[in-house]
Amino acid sequence: MDTDAALAGRLAKDLGAGFPDLVDQHRDRLYTIALRLLGDRRDAEEVAQDALVRAFRAMQGYGPERIVALRLRPWLASITVNLSRNRRRRADDRQPPSHLEPMLDAGFDVAIDGRSGPEHRAGRHETQRELAAALLRLTPSVRAAIVLRHVDGLSVAETAQALGRPEGTIKAQVHRGLRELRAVLEAEAAQPASRRIKTHAGRLLPALEAIR
Repeated sequence: MDTDAALAGRLAKDLGAGFPDLVDQHRDRLYTIALRLLGDRRDAEEVAQDALVRAFRAMQGYGPERIVALRLRPWLASITVNLSRNRRRRADDRQPPSHLEPMLDAGFDVAIDGRSGPEHRAGRHETQRELAAALLRLTPSVRAAIVLRHVDGLSVAETAQALGRPEGTIKAQVHRGLRELRAVLEAEAAQPASRRIKTHAGRLLPALEAIR
């Protein structure tokens, strides 16, 4: 797989020949970003596709020097976040999405008593769903910062570039978002509800500690 710099260099030389490689390397991550922000598979697929189309059209109007200078990961993430935000605004009369794809699939794994096998997989799947649901309770701006920083794996500087915010703001939003997630999960764990809810909320708290 090309580094972003190498890929940008090839795009600058021949956009048509290099763009299929950009699609192969970034399509899945753009879909993941959109899905984490929107919670709807069909919307996420359309946003990811539209983001790639817009990126291609934009680069058609750029000179080689500008294409070479592109930092592709944050640039593409920025396009995807903006398209996702616009789609949510157009759908603001709908109910908020009820779930997202599991955050843990992107690296938020949690060991459950060192177990493996069907019991572990079932517990992990439930943990994924609970953490994803908690994420959706954050405000869109805070959620976007956490998604880019901890799901897509962008650095603080890249996240700031993608979202058009100062690095200090990104750090504060990520810190506040993780704190809010912990508060939600701690409240669920304290509820006199079923043992299943309390057990899985308890499992999520170590996951959040791991991504501070």
